[in-house]
Amino acid sequence: MSAEKIKCLIIGSGPAGYTAAIYAARAEMKPVMYQGMQPGGQLTTTNEVENFPGYPDGISGPDMMIQLEAQAKRFETDVRFGFITKVDFSGPVHKCWTEDGHEIHAETVIISTGAAAKYLGLPSEQHYLSIGGGVSACAVCDGFFYRGQETVIVGAGDSACEEAHYLSKLCKKVTMLVRTDKFRASKIMADRVRNTPNIEILHNTETVEVLGDGNGVTAVKVKNNVSGEEKEIPATGFFVAIGHKPNTDVFKDYINLDETGYIKYEKAGTSLTNVPGVFVAGDAADKTYRQAITAAGTGCMAALDAERYLASLEH
Repeated sequence: MSAEKIKCLIIGSGPAGYTAAIYAARAEMKPVMYQGMQPGGQLTTTNEVENFPGYPDGISGPDMMIQLEAQAKRFETDVRFGFITKVDFSGPVHKCWTEDGHEIHAETVIISTGAAAKYLGLPSEQHYLSIGGGVSACAVCDGFFYRGQETVIVGAGDSACEEAHYLSKLCKKVTMLVRTDKFRASKIMADRVRNTPNIEILHNTETVEVLGDGNGVTAVKVKNNVSGEEKEIPATGFFVAIGHKPNTDVFKDYINLDETGYIKYEKAGTSLTNVPGVFVAGDAADKTYRQAITAAGTGCMAALDAERYLASLEH
């Protein structure tokens, strides 16, 4: 089989990928998109999106992704189910292979593979996550739904402290579970949560089970890993802030990654990677904001950068 030759390959299908597709398609780049393992990305696990401009009544994450896909297809983006399992960016032609061995030679590649939130992996946690019943990995996205309620957050790093502090402004009480006897966060962030009156910090504490009534979270069962004592903490929201893993392993031999696996921008304020003709958008490179709106913005940037790159080859 001979390789398929295309102008623009988009790998991944969240807000970044779909926005890149809309811009690339309108620029006559005839983009081909592979949706990846989780078509629609992390937003498909989000029940309500209320902070994306243009939706005054809010919208569910899956519905938003269906609309973005329809918009990309309207401009004739070739949206395909499947994922890229191997790449070779060593030469001027960007070679990529799908899971069934199909070879693609792309003049430009936009990586929008996103990042996956890490969870504890407890069956009860996964149950309430899957039904949108009170488990979340994003306080900024979902904290609003827990105004005036009691919540629990797991984590010990800077982002966990930041999310706990954010929740404290909305919730009646926030209980923070830290597995060891100290924070991993910077001193300034740890002090901020210590000095917030409605945040209770439980050190040496691990989650045993997320309790609920079948529809939503009602409490969290925890265990002190020093004394062995178990107790239940009433809560309607359970937030997990133990980090994200960028979906970038397939690119590691060619693309510059940081120590966590996020793609490094070759030049600040652009979508350029270290490989000419390969661009990145969304959470595969963003460890700071991780919002649908910022992902969409970088998707636009990546498509415009790719268009300029193609124009430079013609001269």
